[in-house]
Amino acid sequence: MYTLIHQDPRFYLVDKHPGVGFHREEDQPGLMDALRAGLGDEALWPVHRLDRITSGLILVARTAEAARQLGDALAGREMEKYYLALSDRKPLKKQGKVAGDMAKGRGGAWRLTADRENPAVTQFFSYSLAPGLRLFLLRPRTGKTHQLRVAMKSQGAPILGDELYGGSAADRGYLHAYALRFALDGERFAFLCPPTAGQAFAAETCRAKLSELGAPWEQPWPAP
Repeated sequence: MYTLIHQDPRFYLVDKHPGVGFHREEDQPGLMDALRAGLGDEALWPVHRLDRITSGLILVARTAEAARQLGDALAGREMEKYYLALSDRKPLKKQGKVAGDMAKGRGGAWRLTADRENPAVTQFFSYSLAPGLRLFLLRPRTGKTHQLRVAMKSQGAPILGDELYGGSAADRGYLHAYALRFALDGERFAFLCPPTAGQAFAAETCRAKLSELGAPWEQPWPAP
């Protein structure tokens, strides 16, 4: 269900596997159940969450004070999060920003509206990997439900495997929480976690492009 990436007296950082729910669903244990059992630590506070289809980095605090500090950093947009996605469709633009309010749609989906009262804001770059396949580097500047999945659909490039938002069928939903940068007690942390699950993520073209790009925070992100 997960791979432990880093352990600190104040937090754990884990790589959630795709297809794993965050919380228990009926008799099916969720990620937090697995963490408490596997790490032998009942006192855990999730700092943020990932959808079932999404793999990658999740930060879990081990103390109430760390949870408060990390939660404040997340709410204050001081924590940098970067994601990877794949799509088999060409986006409306190769890079830029998607912004708009979010409204509930049908069947558990969300949709982007033209309003800007409390907008979801996502920045992205995209790169060609092969004919009919593009890699997206996504930086959410806000933390709305399904934000990245909706942003990708709004660009005409739904995430590969994300059938709820019109993505083509695949062996997994190709969205991965790739990198985190944050500070805690004056100490700075930066983590990269390349995706390992999924045939398309494992392809040499994808691995080579990630190596070429380097750390995502080194990209020329404009002000949001």
